[in-house]
Amino acid sequence: MKFMKLGSKPDTFQNEQNNIRYVASELATDLIVTIGEIKFYLHKFPLLSKCSHLQELVATIDEDKSDEVQIYDLPGGSAAFEICAKFCYGMTVTLNAYNVVAARCAAEYLGMHETVEKGNLIYKIDVFLNSSIFHSWKDSIIVLQTTKSMLPLSEELKVVGLCIDAIACKACLDISRVDWSYTYNRKKLPEENGNEPNLNGARSRPVPKDWWVEDICELDIDLYKLVVVNIKTKGVLSHELIGEALKTYAYRRLSGLSKGTVHCGDVVKYRSIVDTIVWLLPTEKGSVSCSFLLKLLKAGIILDSGEMTKGQLISRIGQQLVEASANDLLIRTAEGETLMYDVEMVQKIVAEFLMQDQNAEIESKEAGEVQEIRRPGILSDASKLMVVKLIDAYLAEIAKDPNLPLSKFIDLAEMVSGISRPAHDGLYRAIDTYLKVHPGISKGERKRICRLMDCKKLSVDACMHAVQNERLPLRVVVQVLFFEQVRVAASSGSSTPDLPKGFKDLAGASHGSTKSVTTNPEEDWDAMATAEELKALKSELVGLRLSNRVGGSEKNGGDTNNTVDKAAVSKMKGLLKSKKIFTKLWSSKGTQGENSTGSDSSESLASVNPDEAKSTPCKNRRHSVS
Repeated sequence: MKFMKLGSKPDTFQNEQNNIRYVASELATDLIVTIGEIKFYLHKFPLLSKCSHLQELVATIDEDKSDEVQIYDLPGGSAAFEICAKFCYGMTVTLNAYNVVAARCAAEYLGMHETVEKGNLIYKIDVFLNSSIFHSWKDSIIVLQTTKSMLPLSEELKVVGLCIDAIACKACLDISRVDWSYTYNRKKLPEENGNEPNLNGARSRPVPKDWWVEDICELDIDLYKLVVVNIKTKGVLSHELIGEALKTYAYRRLSGLSKGTVHCGDVVKYRSIVDTIVWLLPTEKGSVSCSFLLKLLKAGIILDSGEMTKGQLISRIGQQLVEASANDLLIRTAEGETLMYDVEMVQKIVAEFLMQDQNAEIESKEAGEVQEIRRPGILSDASKLMVVKLIDAYLAEIAKDPNLPLSKFIDLAEMVSGISRPAHDGLYRAIDTYLKVHPGISKGERKRICRLMDCKKLSVDACMHAVQNERLPLRVVVQVLFFEQVRVAASSGSSTPDLPKGFKDLAGASHGSTKSVTTNPEEDWDAMATAEELKALKSELVGLRLSNRVGGSEKNGGDTNNTVDKAAVSKMKGLLKSKKIFTKLWSSKGTQGENSTGSDSSESLASVNPDEAKSTPCKNRRHSVS
């Protein structure tokens, strides 16, 4: 702490009771100055010789034949006036970072300029500020904070601007020149945790680039804003470092923000902090993490920030969406809302992400003609795939909300349906979760949500899970079984069986197709598959797969394979033409009762090992894929 003592005489101001101050002197006092509730019994000569404003006030009271002056609006109050009065008497005055602004403003009010007397108080204080305070890192911050109670006078006297510039200049200095005391995150210093044997370790430790970040968190948001703007204007520090400073301030000032929420205290004050932080964010992409941006958005929603603030955050989050996690996107709705999560907000974010890939039309003049040049999208295939996986994971989370309308689930899923992805496992899990939590949806709705999924792009594990999933329509189960058979045939080296057209049409109805199947009534194909139906279908396909695998392992040329293929085709044709198995399946719907294997198949997976199916066809080996 820097301080300055003015004068050489001892402090002889005396206190009588709590509201009276006087000077111990043999001379009778001839002036009473009242500041608020405090009365100062003083002498005119020492005060009037240095204070031009007091001269004017005393001239007024002399006309009224009174000896008391009342001052109601003196900056700094009685404490600041006492400093000025002591200086006038030549007493010792101690100035420091906490009282210097009040003293400077009070001296200005009293008119203690050089024109009144050389070496007056204003001159002395200005020298102290420029030679000491503004050269001290921490004192500059303290003084800046004290200027707030002295506005607008402290701003008119340029104390605010000088403090801000002093702080910004020091923050922008090369770290090799930083040799003053500063606060740093003590958790990062091993010597503070007893892990550093050298007690002087902190002194020899290299200065971190963000050494200044924590200290300016002491400033209120309006002053903090001025400091950061000044730092950004100088253009020395990186946008990542400025972003780190903003994040540190937000976490310090917004209780609970680091955990993705806000413990509301002063709503207006908190809202101002969020709005200001968003306004101060560097324009460069990646200045702060997507996770932090989403936390700011959640806070802005809770605090009812303006549409401009939320719009800026949505735009920036969309640009960095590849960095987000599904948990980051779980934005809670306001209290009293039916839905758990704000899905529409996530739709806006995804729209911002996709907007980056829209072709930009550029007009250029060439040979006097205007031509349109189309620029390819800027999003890479990898970033698109990451966002698709993110949305699949998010859909699986919001599907747990029993009040989530099917339309919101489908609308969000369809936003990224144009992005090609190698596997649909994540989407399948989300769909299965929705079906599990919403068992009462209609056949049409069940069919509609399943159209989002491409059965050809399910992994082996997902297929094994789907073929015993009683929540899926029978149509989807047959599609999964068909494509599993095709995959097995391809992997074994045999040709894909020439299956009947009706079966192929059913399998082709996957992933958004609206084809109807004439082999069986549409309402039967869209009905939920029962346990017995699943078991029977799987048994038939396992037999076909075994036949294919045997055929693929033969070494006697194409005759054996052709024979096996013909047998497979014959068996499948018989399956469909005779409708024997399906008749059995339809009739079993009303009589399955105790023979059902249960409805919660999303947590188990039947083994489709050919050897096990051949030796023990009734044995199912289950393992979790959830």
